[in-house]
Amino acid sequence: MNEARLWTDGRYFLQASQELSDQWKLMRLGEDPGVDIWMADNLPNNAAVGIDPWCISVDTAQRWERAFAKKRQKLVQTSTNLVDEVWKNRPPAETNPVIIQPVEFTGRSVADKLEDLRERLMQEKAQGIIITALDEVAWLYNVRGTDVSYCPVVHAFAIVTSKSAFFYVDKKKVSSEVNSHMEENGIEVREYGEVSSDVALLASNQLRPSPVTDITENDINEEEEKTCGFIWVDPGSCCYALYSKLDSDKVVLQQSPLAIAKAIKNPVELDGLRKAHIRDGAAVVQYLVWLDKQMQENYGAAGYFLEVESKNKKQQSSETMKLTEVSASDKLESFRASKEHFKGLSFPTISSVGPNAAIIHYSPDAETCSELDPDSIYLFDSGAQYQDGTTDITRTVHFGKPSSHEKACYTAVLKGHISLGNARFPNGTAGHTLDILARVPLWKDGLDYRHGTGHGIGSYLNVHEGPHLISFRTPARHVPLQASMTVTDEPGYYEDGNFGIRLENVLIIKEADTKFNFGDKGYLAFEHITWAPYQKKLIDPSLLTPEEIEWVNSYHSTCRDILAPYLDESEMAWLKRSTEPLSV
Repeated sequence: MNEARLWTDGRYFLQASQELSDQWKLMRLGEDPGVDIWMADNLPNNAAVGIDPWCISVDTAQRWERAFAKKRQKLVQTSTNLVDEVWKNRPPAETNPVIIQPVEFTGRSVADKLEDLRERLMQEKAQGIIITALDEVAWLYNVRGTDVSYCPVVHAFAIVTSKSAFFYVDKKKVSSEVNSHMEENGIEVREYGEVSSDVALLASNQLRPSPVTDITENDINEEEEKTCGFIWVDPGSCCYALYSKLDSDKVVLQQSPLAIAKAIKNPVELDGLRKAHIRDGAAVVQYLVWLDKQMQENYGAAGYFLEVESKNKKQQSSETMKLTEVSASDKLESFRASKEHFKGLSFPTISSVGPNAAIIHYSPDAETCSELDPDSIYLFDSGAQYQDGTTDITRTVHFGKPSSHEKACYTAVLKGHISLGNARFPNGTAGHTLDILARVPLWKDGLDYRHGTGHGIGSYLNVHEGPHLISFRTPARHVPLQASMTVTDEPGYYEDGNFGIRLENVLIIKEADTKFNFGDKGYLAFEHITWAPYQKKLIDPSLLTPEEIEWVNSYHSTCRDILAPYLDESEMAWLKRSTEPLSV
């Protein structure tokens, strides 16, 4: 009744401190007590803690219950979400169609995926699995949608048993074509709200397709007897509301088998991702060419290549020539929109100037955003959804004269970016082990950053895709990196009130050709699939090793070759100049 606290991680510390009113207290994850510890310590004995069970995972609920047990505090599942109760004038949910993602892009049929999933159910002696992660439902059934901004997923659940499969969705979103797609694959479409009662039926061995097709009741019962009645639930993604309907003694609580299956891309998905990143790289280069010209013409900036003070800083002849973080990012989106298979952005573009670039997940607003400044660093982190792949790239640039400190920081970030991208490591290595490679050049100067270094990326799915990641955080210890996974390489450095720097490429994990093979483990390496130049003006070559200089020059040479078919003559001339070899 007397306090309001917000818990968030290091990506949002600065943003939260700027945006929270004085009625709120910011709790910094990793520095302050966690939400469960704080509540256990500060609430009285026998206190009741209300939760919306549809918004809390099994993992979270069980962790909280353990923390609260010391003082006999208890979780209470609320029948309504209390925020919803006070959210007046909430816009109604949209009804967006379910879309089939063709096999030419998925590389695998629904039948193949269901067969593999059922094999895993048999191995775990499970009669069925409840799938709640939206990207897993979309991946398994080869469908996409527009229910969540930037993520091409559908608000849906799935239940798969040894003999049947169900898709829980607002039926108004399902066309006759999608219905046929589901029927052909033995999937029954049911209303979204039916998932709750069907989970209860599943728990009591009574969930049946309706109408029963050529599978007889006896077939289903026989199969389910074989599998002992266990239900597989992913504790990290399944909501507590559904788990509460199950007999906890008959639940397989472990990561969804679809998480790794989705993360390990097949050859068709990898080919699509490579092609999508080439088109995306061309859009980024076209944007930089346009931006370079605008900064010189409108602001008297030295430009992308020259390292001199700006002339008539911010001299505007008219309001229409004014460049803002939002108008610039809109232009970047228009370049992407002209590319084949474009479906939209993969997240809101982080377009940030000067001090705003120090806000790690800064989101510019048209009413309040900053104007571009030729004498300040500009960071843009952006990506797109193409039907053949999802992209995510960050580049940091300066159109005036960067300070020696900015150049040193940029070069340290670049060194970490190169170090991680060039890593070779044995099979079985988790991302937690590799995270340090990107930080060592920064640590050398007493610098660091408060976010992870890499996340998986989807095949026309979520731009942040697990379960693997490259990070100092504990979850990164649990999932070994494997060949054909994707991961980003994105170290950074952020100086509150001054500037921010981040460089990001998407990598594919591949088998490495090593001279030796200690322990017969096999070794892995990375393949860069993002193509856009690093700004040479921000690099201090004297801080790079000869090997690092050679790597930058080689990467830039490949950029020229790969992007050439997508650029006109003037854009190609700009790219050639921006990728001329570095020398000490």
